Amino acid sequence: MDFEWTLFVESLPALARGAATTAELAFVSICGGLVLGLMGGLARVSGIAALNAFALFCVTLLRGVPLLVTMLFFYYGLPSLGLLLEAKTVAILALSLTNGAYVTEIVRAGIQSIDRGQMRAARSLGMGWALAMRRIVLPQALRRVLPPIGNEAITLLKNTALVSVIAIPDLLRAGTDIMTWQANTFSPFAGVALMYLMMTLPLVWLVARLESRWRVA
Repeated sequence: MDFEWTLFVESLPALARGAATTAELAFVSICGGLVLGLMGGLARVSGIAALNAFALFCVTLLRGVPLLVTMLFFYYGLPSLGLLLEAKTVAILALSLTNGAYVTEIVRAGIQSIDRGQMRAARSLGMGWALAMRRIVLPQALRRVLPPIGNEAITLLKNTALVSVIAIPDLLRAGTDIMTWQANTFSPFAGVALMYLMMTLPLVWLVARLESRWRVA
């Protein structure tokens, strides 16, 4: 074992800077994925054939292609089409789209799990489809889909490690650089693992709190 306590401590500031980049990417991508997923889920249950087909195509494509491949395609492929994007923009785009595809299916399943009679009752009271969905169906569906959406958020946070392949100085990249400079693997990556754990645990706690609160409400 090549663990060195001194090196572990000295690597923490650099790892913390990488963790800040990771947290930023994760936060923006989770928000983007939630917005895209909600829109996609509503499109899947809208009853508009063209909209449903388009959403299904996007979901199938993004879920069927590995996130790393999507990221590399955006980073190396889009410039050949004349579209130049910064590495951080590429990472957020790939992470948000992929996360949004999974959230789309979670939201769709949640909406379809609600008794259809509730939508019919709301419509009979004069509500339009959009108003009934917003006031009656979605609040109930979101309570049911919170746990899987929380799991997807945690998965996305860990998947940000892939951005190191497009030269973003994230947490994993910081650990790899220290490993290379110091010729020591265990010490910096013990710090990397600790940092990821410290970022993941608050998400786990938040999801548990929301579940508990909504269960009582």
